[in-house]
Amino acid sequence: MTYLALSLSHYINGVAKKHGEISRHMFAGYEIDAITNGVHAPTWVSPPFRELFDPHVAGWEEDNFSLRYALRIPDDEVWAAHREAKRRLVESVKREANAGFDVDALTLGFARRAATYKRADMIFHDVERLRRIASQHGGLQLVFAGKAHPKDEEGKKLIQRVVQIGQSLEGSVAVAYLPNYDMELAGILTSGSDVWLNTPQRPLEASGTSGMKAALNGVPSLSVLDGWWIEGCIEGVTGWAIGTDDSCPDEALDWTRTAQSLYDKLERAVAPLFYANRPAFIEVMRHAIALNGSFFNTQRMVGQYSARAYLG
Repeated sequence: MTYLALSLSHYINGVAKKHGEISRHMFAGYEIDAITNGVHAPTWVSPPFRELFDPHVAGWEEDNFSLRYALRIPDDEVWAAHREAKRRLVESVKREANAGFDVDALTLGFARRAATYKRADMIFHDVERLRRIASQHGGLQLVFAGKAHPKDEEGKKLIQRVVQIGQSLEGSVAVAYLPNYDMELAGILTSGSDVWLNTPQRPLEASGTSGMKAALNGVPSLSVLDGWWIEGCIEGVTGWAIGTDDSCPDEALDWTRTAQSLYDKLERAVAPLFYANRPAFIEVMRHAIALNGSFFNTQRMVGQYSARAYLG
C-alpha cells in the first residue's frame, strides 16, 4: 500500500526534516519533501498565558508569528503566568494521584502514548543518581500521563513499571502518573510543567508535537534530538538536548549513553538554572515562546502545505 501511495501521489512529504531524510533512505527513487508539523496555538495556549499574550502581543491568535515579541514581556509577568499554570497542574496531581507536589519544586512533565520506543522509564535508569540530583538541588517532581493501545501489552507493562518505580522513590523524588489522559489534561501538563521531557529511541520519532504545545506556554524541552526537536533546539536558549542526533545501532548502549546525558543535563544545566538563576531560566522560557512557539504552529504548517503541496 505504501508503494501504491508513493506511485500515485503528486506530492510526498515527511512531517519533520529528519523524517523526510529517513523516508528518502527507506524509499529511494521517490522525491520526498518535508513539512514539519505544528500545533494550533489558540487551542494549546493556556488561560494564564492567553491573558499574558493579549496585552503584550496584540493579534497573536491571528498571527502566530508575532509571538516572537514575547521576548519583550517582563520577567515577573512571565513567571506569574507560569506559576498560575503550574498551580493548576499541582492541583490536578493532588486530586488525581494524591501526590504531595510542591509548586516551588522543579517539575518535569512527560505525557504521550505509552509506546515502548518513547522510553518513558528512561529517567529511572539510575534511580540513585536521580535521588542525588533531587537532594542536591532542591527537589524534583516527575509527572506522567498517557495511555497504551488496548492490544499493546508491552505499553501497559511500561506504565506499570513507571508507577512501581515512582512508588519506590517516595520521599526522595515525587512521581505521579495521571489517569484518563485527554486533551484537557494534556493542556494542563504542557503548560504547568517547568520542563518538558522527551526520550524517544532515535530515529523512530517522526515529529512529536507535545513539546510544541509546551513551548507555546514558555515550557522549554529537555529532549533527545529526534523529530521536530532537531530543528527547534538551540542549546541553552530554547531548551536542552539529550545526547546527539546520531543513532546508535546497539540499543542497550544507546539507552545507557542517553540516560547518562539526561542526568548530566538535568544536574549541570537545568536544575542549577531553575533554582539558582531564575532570570536566566525565564530567558529560556521566553525564547521557547518566541522562537519555537511562533514557528511550530499550524499557521506556518498549513501555509507550507498550501504553497508546496496543494497549490504547487
